[in-house]
Amino acid sequence: MTAAARVLRVGSALPDPPFEFRDGGAPAGFDVEFTRAVAQVLGVEWSLVPYRGTDFNGIFDALTDGEFDCIASGTTVTPERRGRADFCAPYLVSGQSLAVDTSRHPGVRGVDDLGGLTVGVQHGNTSQPIVERLVAEGRAGAIRVYAYDRIGQALDDLSSGGCDAVMKLAPVLTWLVRDRPHVEVVERGISREEIAVAVRTGDHALREGIESAQRTLAADGTLDRLRSKWLGIGETKGGSA
Repeated sequence: MTAAARVLRVGSALPDPPFEFRDGGAPAGFDVEFTRAVAQVLGVEWSLVPYRGTDFNGIFDALTDGEFDCIASGTTVTPERRGRADFCAPYLVSGQSLAVDTSRHPGVRGVDDLGGLTVGVQHGNTSQPIVERLVAEGRAGAIRVYAYDRIGQALDDLSSGGCDAVMKLAPVLTWLVRDRPHVEVVERGISREEIAVAVRTGDHALREGIESAQRTLAADGTLDRLRSKWLGIGETKGGSA
């Protein structure tokens, strides 16, 4: 964000409800409202810049290239990502979850029941290394990697047989399966992941500004209100959102 521009350009991989999606064409969701509030505290305009890559990790290349000033997209902090961007203080603790079509696999209630089964993940999602490890350990049969924007196909495949389970962050997966008969989230809390805004490496001024605004929003109750509205009070306190 330049002083001349006075606009906070937020990179986001839509759709990823309830963090970010389009509601009647207008952006909506937790990260949308949160970063708008951050921009207001900072006294700058707000702009959403959609990331359209098929591998979520490419969003960090776009950040480095200056396509946006920060990333707010339900983004988990990992050691590899810390090597590509600077992260603000976490604003949420989340975890991976598992969904299945219970009419196809009534006996699958969690990762301990995945022997011989194929698990779908999105390319570049933090679920991918978890499932790769399960396969390597013989605890799952195979992994099927979908382009990041093909999560809908992955969920369709649960019922058609293209895959047997899908792993993704709990609040997102819970949202996405709401209107799918027989598809349920059967396990949450598979991992513990911190979610935070990312800025370009070395952009200390913006990182400190966002963190200061975040503290203000925590103190005045805005952050708790948004967590309740979009993620559910119980989920955030339980560490599964």
